[in-house]
Amino acid sequence: MATAKKTPAKTAAVKTAAPAKTAAVDTAAVPAKKRTPNAAFMKALTPSPALAAVVGVAPLPRTEVISKLWVYIKANNLQDPANKRMINADAKLKEIFGKPQVSMFEMAGLIGKHVK
Repeated sequence: MATAKKTPAKTAAVKTAAPAKTAAVDTAAVPAKKRTPNAAFMKALTPSPALAAVVGVAPLPRTEVISKLWVYIKANNLQDPANKRMINADAKLKEIFGKPQVSMFEMAGLIGKHVK
């Protein structure tokens, strides 16, 4: 029983749509929007006595508290040399963090308990 060879079906060539032409906008002509800071981050908070020993007693926004903590950490060489994301707490920071070593990512969460 001989079977006839089937010829492959011809596929229709699919045309890809050309990208839509967009009007070129001159970015120099459009003024950039000024980014406004979030009011919650800019609210001055009073540090606890343990935190005030590191950042000072004056009320500061959360962002400034973290910045001053990093200044203290860098000045006292408290970053773990093997893993720079880990912070080794000295006596002052151990009162704030509650443990001898913390990650820089959990530092902000631990600071929340020490500001009002």
